[in-house]
Amino acid sequence: MSQLIACKAENHIVLASDSKAVDVDDYGNLVELRIERLHQLSEYSAILTAGAASGEAMCHSLRHFVREENLTYIDEIYRAGLPLLASEYERFMRKTCEIQPIDPCHQVTFVLAGFTPKDTQNPFQMYLLWTKRRLPMLGSDQIGTAFSVPRSFKIEHHLHHLVSQKAGLDRVMTEVRRNMETLAQTSDDVAEPLSFAWIDASGFRRL
Repeated sequence: MSQLIACKAENHIVLASDSKAVDVDDYGNLVELRIERLHQLSEYSAILTAGAASGEAMCHSLRHFVREENLTYIDEIYRAGLPLLASEYERFMRKTCEIQPIDPCHQVTFVLAGFTPKDTQNPFQMYLLWTKRRLPMLGSDQIGTAFSVPRSFKIEHHLHHLVSQKAGLDRVMTEVRRNMETLAQTSDDVAEPLSFAWIDASGFRRL
């Protein structure tokens, strides 16, 4: 019950999310919510969260940790943030399962994205983090060019084609916005408000 789109090019990253979430109340009923799924972490990094509404609180915890530890670039945030998010998710599941059975709506997916000047061959980086039922509680992998949650190979393929054609930031952002706005109009699982941002060598910016 959420939609994320992330696209990495040679000189920038474009990020987008909707705001719909579904949770389960103490009586087992589904409750529809609006949450913030796109969060700035530092001057050069951000995180997207899909799935459980609790992902928003986990992003807030990571943002606080990043600031406390004075982290700036995506490579260092990924290394330090992965165990923190895994710990936050484990704590959430322990608390949740005291009153509710494990449910698919408890699953969370994150996309970490940002810039680092330390890797001249790969300065813009994106990482997929997904929850698991056993330790370690988070798996992770690096994202190549484009990724969406839930997966839309049509969107990803078109964005990959744009990047391969050296499309600029404005073109990529326009395409990402078009896809998100179309989904918000046609899918019951995607809802406004929509959030858009980009990261380039000068830092994070919201549209």
